[in-house]
Order: sequence, then C-alpha cells, then structure tokens
Amino acid sequence: MRKVLALLSTAAAVMALTSTSAGATPGTGEREDTGQGKLAWSSCADPTAPTLQCALLDVPVDYADPHGRKIKIKVNRLPATAPRSEQQGPILLNPGGPGDSGLWMPAYIAGQIPKDVASAYDWIGFDPRGTNASEPHVTCDAHYFDGPRPDYQVSQGTSKAWLAKAAGYAADCAADWSWLLPHMTTVDNARDMDSIRRALDAPKINFYGGSWGTSLGSTYGQLFPSHVRRMILDSIVGPTISWYDHNVLQDKEHQRRFDAFAAWTAKADSVYHLGTDAAAVEKAYQQVEAGLRTSPVDAAPAPGKIGPAEFEDTFYGGGYNFLRWPRMATVLSAYLTHHDTQPLNEAYNRYAAPGGDDGTFPAYNAAQCTENAWPRDWDFWQKDQAKVNASAPFYTYNNMWYNAACMFWPHEGNPAGRMKITGKGLPPVLLFQATEDAATPYQGGLAMRDALPGSKLVVQNGGSFHEILFHGNACLDDTFADYLRDGTLPKGNGRIAKTCAPEPDPPPSYVASTPSLKAKTALKPLSPTDPEAIHGVLR
Repeated sequence: MRKVLALLSTAAAVMALTSTSAGATPGTGEREDTGQGKLAWSSCADPTAPTLQCALLDVPVDYADPHGRKIKIKVNRLPATAPRSEQQGPILLNPGGPGDSGLWMPAYIAGQIPKDVASAYDWIGFDPRGTNASEPHVTCDAHYFDGPRPDYQVSQGTSKAWLAKAAGYAADCAADWSWLLPHMTTVDNARDMDSIRRALDAPKINFYGGSWGTSLGSTYGQLFPSHVRRMILDSIVGPTISWYDHNVLQDKEHQRRFDAFAAWTAKADSVYHLGTDAAAVEKAYQQVEAGLRTSPVDAAPAPGKIGPAEFEDTFYGGGYNFLRWPRMATVLSAYLTHHDTQPLNEAYNRYAAPGGDDGTFPAYNAAQCTENAWPRDWDFWQKDQAKVNASAPFYTYNNMWYNAACMFWPHEGNPAGRMKITGKGLPPVLLFQATEDAATPYQGGLAMRDALPGSKLVVQNGGSFHEILFHGNACLDDTFADYLRDGTLPKGNGRIAKTCAPEPDPPPSYVASTPSLKAKTALKPLSPTDPEAIHGVLR
C-alpha cells in the first residue's frame, strides 16, 4: 500500500502542476484559424492498394493557440475515380477506440460497397493524435499488458497490486506527456478532422464512424454543423452518459452475451462435451480460469504466461463478435476434456496478446479520464463495482481494472461532462444500432436518435456485432450505400425508422490446432479486415 500512496502523491503533484479545463465546452469554431499545415501526398507503397496515398498534416497541440506548438496527424486517401462531375467529396473514417487507427479503412470499406458509390468519394483514413503513425507517438508503459498480470477478481487479493499498477501507469504518462495529454480529447480530435477538411480544401465532409467514432462524429457535427454533408454513425455511444456509467452498462451487456455463448455451446454438447445447459458451460469456464491460477500456460510467441487475466481477455471479445464462439468453446473443451492448452495459446495470440504499442491505451485514457468527472475514491469503486459484479461477474472486474488509471489520472475530468449534442444545423444523420451490442449498448442508439431529432435510426433486432455494417447483411449495407449514393434515407418515421434481421449464429465446430508447435511462431494478431476481428474497442 505504501507504493500505491507514493504513486498517488506523484500523480497528485503532477495534477496540481498540469491540470487544465481540457473538457470545457468550446465555441462553434466555424470561422476560426486552426493553423494547420498542408497535405503533401505520396504513395503509401501498399501493394494491396497501389492507389492509396499518404501524408502527414501539421496541427496545433492546443487549438486555443493555433500558431503554437505543432504535432502531426497521419492521413491516407483512396482518391475518387468517378468523373469529376459525379464525385461527392471526401468521407472521413474512424473505427473507434478512442485511438484506433483508421488507415486500414479507405481500401477496405471502398471494397465492400457498390463500385458506383465507392468511386464517387475520396476515402480518408487517419490516425488520431498521439497514436500509431501520427507524431509524436505517445507511449507510457509499453509492457503494461504483458502477462501474467494480476488476477482481475478482487476475491483473489490482487486489488493492491492493481491499484499500484494503475497509479504507476498514470504517473508514467504524466511524467513524459503532460504537455499533450489534456489535448487528446474527443473535441481535439474533432478539430483535427476539421483541419483535415481545410487541408483538403473541401467546404464540407462526409463521415462514417463506429463505436467511439460515433462520439467523434457527433462532436464534429456539434462544432461544425455547416461543414457536414452526410454522416453515418454505427454502434453508438450515448451522447450524455458518463464514461464510468457507460462501463457499467457494458458489464451488464457482456454478461448477457456470455450467457448467450454458454447457451449456444450447450446446444452443441455433441461437439464440445461441456454439458447440455448454460450453467454447465459457465462452470467449465470457471474451472479453466481456476486451473490457470495455479498453473499458467506458456504464452509464446507472446511474452510471459497466460493466467486468469489473460484468459478473461481472450474471452471478452466474444461479446463483440460471435464468430469467435467456435474457437472459444474449443478452448474450454480442449483444456477440460483433452488436457490440451494449445487452442488457448492460439486464441490468446490471435485475440488478446499485446502487440506493438500503438498508442491506443494512452489515447483511450486521455480522452475518457478527462471528458467527464470520474470517482477517484477506491472505497467508492470497491463498493459500487461489487454491486455490479453481483449480477454481471463475467466482465465487471476486468473492465474495472482496465479503466482504473482514471482514479489517478493527472488531469481531472470535466465536471460538466461531455459536450452536449443537439443536432442544431446538421443535415439528417443515418444511425445504425444492434439491440444486443455489448460494447455500445442499445440505449446509446436510442439516446442519439433523441439528441438528433432529424436523424434516422436503423435497428438490427437480435444483432450483436459491434459495428454492424460490412458483415454481409444486405438490409444494413444497402441502406448505407443508398444514403451515400444519393442521400436516400429510410422512410419510416418515429424513433426507429427501419429494422433489419440479425445474422444467424455460427455453426458449432471444433477448431483444429496448428499442427506443429513450430507454427506458433507464425501466429499473428488478427488484421482489422479478418471476420473474427473486432473494431472500435470501447472497453
């Protein structure tokens, strides 16, 4: 505990020196000088997309001082190929995070939609400030996620270790990055988007964003409504809920998705042999986790070991993408029925192993910890999270420790909360939301529809993908394409303008292991375009 107090003191001292009103509500910003640089395009040298162009854009650290210190935003572009008279301008893309790279999106999304629509737009991806290939690249503790980490479950007596770890991370970020951290909010990133618009010399932009990208897009629309031509928001963060309360909603929805996975697995007992009811499958999950507490599994080629924390991280992604369910069920079955840990090793390396530090976790904290006030008293967290865990034990403590740095963050959250979204001056916005989304729960889609009264909400009843477009569902994807083609919106009135059916559950199958242990060296995390990948990881 002495170490925790020392780290707290460090974080408090930094806070006193560096705290700002980063979350203060800005003005409309319609005519301000952003002091951005110019885009000098050159080939990205991407053999899979030879026409893709790349550039770095200078933007101010602090938009209140547009000609002060600058940073660089990495931007790429897949140019429109339609005749100029048929072109519809740039469409900026963001997959979520906060902090996820959008550089993969132009080539991928343009390849998923009809050619007449794809060819009409300049598809623009970018890396949010401080992340990935933008400069500088914010790095705090690059080994924060190396395994084995302390057990997430507070019943295992690891709370002091996690408090020290979270406080140390916050202090480490503050030591090197206090000049930038207060300027990594959603508002700052929205202003970067307008700097990109200016550098493109475009009077208006189109926008598609998923997960946190829906908060980014709606914030841009609030700041710059006259600069929006068309906007699509997919898997929506509620516009008013605090980030702490949003996490509580996630905990409850992830429990529902885990229960759905257990029920699906139980129906396939002839494949997995874990029991014929969901309770038996959930017990199997607990048995594997208990076994890893005493005997962690080799994580190679990832560093360290797979303990209970790494095991939980391997499984929570099933709440984002149910195409992972066959592999998840195989992990449990192999471990318990064959004493085989290879499927667990492979699933961990595909889904959860720490890769290169892309700056996403510092960006995640910098945005969430400062955009609204967080409880900074461990006694409150301990009691409140115990109440949530009583009904949602699958994810609550995992999620709590992922966000624990906000207890110690050097810049206190804005007590007024995130920017109020009213939709004033915006054209109609197209909204997509699945009812069973665990990462951005259904309530967020309804709340955004209420905040943007001119918008149209498309609901996928029974759908559970996080970011529901581009999974082969014509009802959803055609609605997206029709809107981008000529502005056509669903004709329904009221809160929900259109409903679409969900995709079918995946068929059960026992996922075969890599034939040779030597092949483990070839295991790589999923690319963003893999069907089992998840986007917009608003943990």
